[in-house]
Amino acid sequence: MAAGVIIVLSLSACDKEVLDLNSTTEISDQAIWSTEMAAEMYITASYKTFTDVSQVANSRGQFYDSYSDIMKSTSWDMYGHQYNRTLLEANIQTGSAGPFECWLDVYARIRRANVLLNDIDRYGVDKFGDDWCNIRRAEVRFCRAFSYYRLIRVYGGVVIRTENSGINGGVDDGSNPEDIHRARATEAESWDFVIKELQWAATYLPDAWPPEWEGRATKKAAYGLISRMAVFGKQWETAAAAAEKVKELGGDLASDYAKVFQVDGGQDNSKEILFLLYFLKNTITHYFDRYNRPYGDEAVYALDVYAEHVPAAELADLYEFSDGTPFNWTTYAANGHADPYTDREPRFHATILYNGASWENRTIQTYVGGSDGFIAFTKTGSTDGHTCTGYYLRKYLQEGYTDFPVQHSYQYDAVLRYAEVLLNKAEAYAQWDYAQYRGEALEALNEVRRRVRLPDKTAADAPDKDAFMTLLRKERCVELAGEGFRYWDLRRWKLAANVIDGRMAHGVRITNNAGTLSYETVNCDAGTSRIFPERFYYFSLPTSETVNNKLCDNNPLW
Repeated sequence: MAAGVIIVLSLSACDKEVLDLNSTTEISDQAIWSTEMAAEMYITASYKTFTDVSQVANSRGQFYDSYSDIMKSTSWDMYGHQYNRTLLEANIQTGSAGPFECWLDVYARIRRANVLLNDIDRYGVDKFGDDWCNIRRAEVRFCRAFSYYRLIRVYGGVVIRTENSGINGGVDDGSNPEDIHRARATEAESWDFVIKELQWAATYLPDAWPPEWEGRATKKAAYGLISRMAVFGKQWETAAAAAEKVKELGGDLASDYAKVFQVDGGQDNSKEILFLLYFLKNTITHYFDRYNRPYGDEAVYALDVYAEHVPAAELADLYEFSDGTPFNWTTYAANGHADPYTDREPRFHATILYNGASWENRTIQTYVGGSDGFIAFTKTGSTDGHTCTGYYLRKYLQEGYTDFPVQHSYQYDAVLRYAEVLLNKAEAYAQWDYAQYRGEALEALNEVRRRVRLPDKTAADAPDKDAFMTLLRKERCVELAGEGFRYWDLRRWKLAANVIDGRMAHGVRITNNAGTLSYETVNCDAGTSRIFPERFYYFSLPTSETVNNKLCDNNPLW
């Protein structure tokens, strides 16, 4: 299997206490370091920073694509959702990061990592040796780097606290008053720190783990994350080199795009999924199927389903036809297509459930009055499980898994895929020097397209960097839809204001007149324009930090 963290690693009751540990004050150091197994469980708890932002297990608060242009929350403020209020209410975020607020929680993860790294030095070396400790240090630093990534993408430059940045070079765990006041690094310095952390981790992480620890971070996962962090940090040469290293270590695309997201799809996805979150059937589960299945499944399974997040027309219309021609509502019929959907490329069918799609021995009916019928979004309540865009999200749903009403869901979360690494590489080469590396940029982009049998893009399609970036942005959107990238991409490209502010999301309202379907593009934001002011590129730090840390300045415009 691919590298990834298993949410519970077959723990005994005693081990669970160690895994749940947030500081060494809850259980004695002697107990933690008494056996290798106890130490291992303490170390694997570091991976919780990934589960905090799982896109399959945390859809009620952090399904990030629904803050962007490509997905739509069907609720105004039910289910704990803040998506539409964040997009449509000007005063929802007046002095905080709103639903993106993570400063205190993530620094709690970082403090725990710092204590653990210090403990490895104090107890682990004598007990288990340098080689064992370096691998575990690498794991913790891999996880700590991801925690800093979570902060930087929201706030920009951060306060860097490590296992030896405390008073007199000690652990920076917040226990010493002298460590409270610390200035923020610049954004560039912060990304540089994260990248160097991952580079150090990549040096010591193994190529693979023994079966009993399968799923922990590997070299390939570390280099894959470097490619992501480096495009965020605009370190283009570093991003390209890391992506090439992933390929050298065996990164590759699985043959069938749809089966990448299926737990029991009968396809080996280990070369593509570089890091994932496993869940365990009947043991550690979530509710992705129930929260995202189409409304018609209510009658089939005799229980409520919610369709909390549905694709917008802004996403659906981006997918090409299978021959590579672009989709257009005014020309598709004249170009020989019987309907808007049947002839679209494979990623469309793997990502979106549309009117006429085959689903569990029935046909999806999103037309008004159909079994999965359209209901307009309003700024009150929710659509009660109906689509408000004419589409449902198919990616990650487990078709044919009939036990979800009782057993819930257990599909994994693909945190890092080789397809993303290829797109990172394409972007890095283009931004580094498109004139020199155009061939490399196009090849990486086309490798993603070839998997779904789309024709290559050529130099004629992308004669300059701007033209290539237009292709790259579209390819990232359709390849990674529903995986939580779009909102953060728009922010790092500084395009969120252009794409979101003053715009509305759209859907398609279909009517069925005696078997004749008519399609109408409609606004699905209740007639309200979305907002993304300039200050949203860097959210406000919490007051508790700016008041208590005298050297920590807030972001401008807040």
